[in-house]
Amino acid sequence: MRKVIGLVFLVLAMHATSAVAQQVVAGPMPGHSAMRAVQVWLQTDAPAELRLAYRPAGSDGEFGVSEAVVTDEAFAFAAEVDVTGLEPGTVYEYRVLVDGRAQAFDQPLRFQTQPLWQWREDPPDFSFALGSCSYVNDAPYDRPGRPYGGDYQIFDAIARTEPDFMLWLGDNVYYREVDWDHPWAMVQRFSHTRQLPEMQRLLRATHHFATWDDHDYGPNNADRSYALRDTAKDVFDAFWPNPPFSGSGGGGVMTYFEWHDAGFFLLDNRFFRSANDRVSGARTVLGAGQIQWLIDALRKSDATFKFVVMGGQFINSAETGENYINLAPGERREILDRLAAEDIPGVVFLTGDRHHSVLLRKGRRGGYPLYDWTVSPLTAGAGTPREGEGQYRVGGSLFTDRNFGRVELSGPRDDRVATLILHDSDGEEQFRYTLRANELRSGR
Repeated sequence: MRKVIGLVFLVLAMHATSAVAQQVVAGPMPGHSAMRAVQVWLQTDAPAELRLAYRPAGSDGEFGVSEAVVTDEAFAFAAEVDVTGLEPGTVYEYRVLVDGRAQAFDQPLRFQTQPLWQWREDPPDFSFALGSCSYVNDAPYDRPGRPYGGDYQIFDAIARTEPDFMLWLGDNVYYREVDWDHPWAMVQRFSHTRQLPEMQRLLRATHHFATWDDHDYGPNNADRSYALRDTAKDVFDAFWPNPPFSGSGGGGVMTYFEWHDAGFFLLDNRFFRSANDRVSGARTVLGAGQIQWLIDALRKSDATFKFVVMGGQFINSAETGENYINLAPGERREILDRLAAEDIPGVVFLTGDRHHSVLLRKGRRGGYPLYDWTVSPLTAGAGTPREGEGQYRVGGSLFTDRNFGRVELSGPRDDRVATLILHDSDGEEQFRYTLRANELRSGR
């Protein structure tokens, strides 16, 4: 049973912090949001007991208090606090209690629960931000020469758009050569990135969800042979408060969540992947079990938009690099065929990895066009597409500097619209495109 704490106690506790050093070094960062529960991640600089005190924003009532979580050294004192017993469709203000003392922050702390809108009203409008390839410089361990990361002001630019959540599309940290051969070093890399001062406002301002790609999984172009792949998953889970669900059938970071009337299918393109250069045997990126779950889950879903989220592009038709069609053409064709056979409406791919942003549109005989919006990079070095990669490119969508994306969902249930908006690292709009849910169905 949750405990209750009065406002007077909180004020006294906050006053007590003036005599002690700040103990929170990263976050807090809200993650998975359900109708009656929320997960919040944070990191301290030493072992500590954590609780969250919370109440509806603007209320003058008593604070509820979460169960205690104790941080330890195994994951650099990172922890996830589950807050339960909440009410749907409510914005809560909260305080972080470290060993019973409320911590001071330079911005209000809020999280929100999902509304119970079904059978009652149209789904609420909302927006989310997205991006991939977040590189934070670390001179002693970076390659010589010009720093690869930069434009960290992008995180404040994202926060200024006030998204309901941020969707991280992979390469959310970059393991270096000194990191991927030991669990302790992997944890330190995540900590170094997560503690970036310029990132803190964004971490605290909204909810966050993530999948991974090679650089936050293991070495460059890593696959299922990576010896520390199970450790990599443990580290990833320790730093991302994703939904407590996986349909992958043993390992991997695949998960699923809903936000109002949209479904998000976060796939794992590393854990089950065969070696890129393999010439014998079956070649796979997602693996049979994950594909089976994806098709079942898409078929079962009644979400208006079904966003399939993956670290690398899916639609790209150029047989080069790590494009899906180059690595596992048979598996890619199988997915396309099954999407067509099941006649699943509303599917849109959201992808990362490529160090440029672009919207791809693939027409299909007898079906609606499939879209794949790649948003990259956040703070890593930017680049351009390879030769021959322009077949499905939507005009004006290519952007080759650091950037982030935003999706706005609006309109009544029977005419929902998703507006894709690309911003540069200072927040200036660079591209806009509208997808209507009614146009993402075959008409059969």
